[in-house]
Amino acid sequence: MAKFKEKIKAIELRKKGNSIGEIAQEIGVSKSIVSKWCRDIALTKTQIGNLHEKMKIGSYKGRMNFLEKIRKIRKDETARLGEEGKREIGKISRRDLLVGGIALYWAEGTKSPNAEETSFSNSNPGMILWILRWFEEICGVSSDRFIIQIRINKIHRNRIKEVESYWSKLIGIPFNQFTKTVLIKAQAKKVYSNNNHYGTVRVRVRSGTQLRRKIIGWIEGLATL
Repeated sequence: MAKFKEKIKAIELRKKGNSIGEIAQEIGVSKSIVSKWCRDIALTKTQIGNLHEKMKIGSYKGRMNFLEKIRKIRKDETARLGEEGKREIGKISRRDLLVGGIALYWAEGTKSPNAEETSFSNSNPGMILWILRWFEEICGVSSDRFIIQIRINKIHRNRIKEVESYWSKLIGIPFNQFTKTVLIKAQAKKVYSNNNHYGTVRVRVRSGTQLRRKIIGWIEGLATL
């Protein structure tokens, strides 16, 4: 008798086409009890179709909730590992700067036997700042010896001043040490329309022949691992 009102309510809801789960949640009893109360109620084809649609929607929402949980776990893990990595690096010593700069130049610097210049090219602002610091603090290059050239896709021709200003402010080198910006044609399968695109910077050291020879020696020393 204690559940009489709930049973009546359950039967009414079932006749309206509600699912067993919906009824159980609304009246506060278990699904097994609702199923027992409503087992003799036949749903119409329309009601059955509506329940199937609800199941599909519920399944989709369930998948989306699951994927959102996975994304959050991945995001949290990425943040945790990022902080862990920064702590492991700690303070950069002079030798860290030396070896790090050699490795960067080895990857992105001019090394051809036929080239006598010392230059480095990359589009990453952090990498450009690192190599400039390396040139100054490790190689003893004064900032007035830097020659800067920007290469950027031709679709950004109207942003040349903006791009040059961005790099000049970032690296602290005046415009009179910049050569003419080079406009390049788009390469297939690459997207250059982003207004946050600032091209590639080439840092050349004026009168850098002797320095280049020493850098090649450093690279050879690093390569003997």
